[in-house]
Amino acid sequence: MSNSSSITEFLLLAFADRRELQLLHFWLFLGVSLAALLGNGLIITAIACEHHLHTPMYFFLLNLSFLDLGSISTTLPKAMHNSLWDIKDISYYGCAAQVFFFFFFATTELYLLTVMSYDRYVAICKPLHYGTLRGSRTCVPMAAVAWGTGFLNSLLHTANTFSLPLCQGNALDQFFCESPQILKLSCSHSYLREVGLIMVSVCLAFVCFVFIVVSYVQIFRAVLRIPSEQRQHKSFSTCLPHLAVVTLFVSTSFFAYLKPPSISSPYLDLVVSFLYSVVPPALNPLIYSLRNQDIKDALRRLYEYSFLQH
Repeated sequence: MSNSSSITEFLLLAFADRRELQLLHFWLFLGVSLAALLGNGLIITAIACEHHLHTPMYFFLLNLSFLDLGSISTTLPKAMHNSLWDIKDISYYGCAAQVFFFFFFATTELYLLTVMSYDRYVAICKPLHYGTLRGSRTCVPMAAVAWGTGFLNSLLHTANTFSLPLCQGNALDQFFCESPQILKLSCSHSYLREVGLIMVSVCLAFVCFVFIVVSYVQIFRAVLRIPSEQRQHKSFSTCLPHLAVVTLFVSTSFFAYLKPPSISSPYLDLVVSFLYSVVPPALNPLIYSLRNQDIKDALRRLYEYSFLQH
């Protein structure tokens, strides 16, 4: 009977067994990765270089772009490597790193999205009080709390997960290392401690989600009182996609972590995990910023300046 000290690698679940499909998945993952890197990179460049974008909303968007880059860089590169070379293994420490960074970026992003929904609520529903959020005295501490809480949460989950004795082999029913899949390999009742931590995290995530939904409901009520149909359309076209991506991220995560074993299957887990680990970081640049006129104007000015310089 093996334990965690004798395991040097884990085996990840492949998206397909046929070589042609593996290569197809590699190219699809490469396209998604490049799109996410390009979109988030452009947003970071525009906000960092344009002084008039140094406002609370764009400060939080800057943080979100960094989180999305980190999130998609945690899961897809190894999946691409395995698909390209027709392998399934990941080292023990590489698996631990994936668990840590996935929890870190995912939980920090949810907390940051909660802060962003509050920022939008105050800006639209309480505009006279919005001045208190301007400047770094409020924005930086709020972002720092989100990053710090995400770091502590991921550290706690990773330490608990990899302190468990493992005796059910080393094969994971997932394309990246994730705590619930590793818990299935445990042969000790100590795994209940990590299950308890996951339930606490799920409860906190649910509270954040309810806060986000309530904030957007208040925003929609305020927008409906705006006499201008054009401004109503602009506000709804911005807020509804935000809420849709948050809902996709939270609902699929809840389904993955709370579903009963009776409805679990490897390929269902693959599809669901792809929806909450890859799709939101890839869509966020398009939904949150690249549809934003200020971002597009900033990128155009940066391009014209770069063109004139050459």
